[in-house]
Amino acid sequence: MTAVAPTPAVDVRRAEDRFKTRLSWLDSKHSFSFSRHYDPANIHHGLLLVNNDDVVRPGTGFETHPHQDMEIVTWVLRGSLVHQDSTGHSGVIYPGLAQRMSAGTGILHSEKNDSWRLEDTAPHNEPVHFVQMWVVPDTEGIEPGYEQLEIGDELLRGGLVPVASGMDRYDGASAIRIRNRYATLHAARLSAGDEVTLPDAPFLHLYVPAGAVTLEGTGRLDEGDAARITMTGGQRVAASEPAEILVWEMHATLA
Repeated sequence: MTAVAPTPAVDVRRAEDRFKTRLSWLDSKHSFSFSRHYDPANIHHGLLLVNNDDVVRPGTGFETHPHQDMEIVTWVLRGSLVHQDSTGHSGVIYPGLAQRMSAGTGILHSEKNDSWRLEDTAPHNEPVHFVQMWVVPDTEGIEPGYEQLEIGDELLRGGLVPVASGMDRYDGASAIRIRNRYATLHAARLSAGDEVTLPDAPFLHLYVPAGAVTLEGTGRLDEGDAARITMTGGQRVAASEPAEILVWEMHATLA
């Protein structure tokens, strides 16, 4: 992990160019190399290794599988996702509820679209749409952990809100803690015409999971588009239509 940054740049990645995994129960789009999809030139940006945009059919999902030494943040846009892990945590994640899982020395977990089994209600027929993001921890071999925090719609509509952070400057903000002191995830829900200003950081990853925005100096970003920004933060982002954005602010990168 290093704080040294290369030449200033804005690298736009279009939705249609992402790696794709399509199964009978899953429609997953990968911004970076993931699973069987591998491109040595597309492994990470800053500290962000995974930005998966997943849609899971009801009654299905990811069966129990392992992780180690990774900070995993999940943000649901529509529907509900059931999380269960080997540390005894279980719960339903829904829009506005940020979730962090620290894999640490090792954890097993599952993620399924079957909340009725926990709530003892009739099955629903709504897919769940969520973005799952992985950043490396700045300390390996920590004890596995889990945290979640509800962030109200009113707060999310007030501009960029830190929803997951390991940075001291966001202590006391509405953010769950991640084990990397160089990284923060911000989110915002924007009405048409709303504007926010990106943080000033060596590495930024702007992702548009819903709607469309215009990035100052770059142009329009539609749903599924991303901008990998290096050494040139502070741009304005304006919503062309109702939109939601996810922004990673990172002050270091992987070597």
